Amino acid sequence: MKKTAQLTLLETAIKELGYSLRYEKGNFLGGECRVHDNRVVVVNRFLPLEGKIYTIAKVIRQLNPPGLSKEIAAIIDSQVSQGLFTPPEN
Repeated sequence: MKKTAQLTLLETAIKELGYSLRYEKGNFLGGECRVHDNRVVVVNRFLPLEGKIYTIAKVIRQLNPPGLSKEIAAIIDSQVSQGLFTPPEN
């Protein structure tokens, strides 16, 4: 799957989980936060495509939602296999 398709799939998944997705400029990688009662995922807009994929995949992995699609799971698994983040501890 192309990286642009992966990013689109991750963006859709994070929105389906009830999060707003914002691309902002700044000196940060990105992550999940709450602004008042709104759940927001903020991603640095200047990151390369791979960095954006990593940031959103990391948030989805931390949330560990039930019923994750095979495509999303495959993207997260590819990030783990590249050593970008470690497997979850039991």
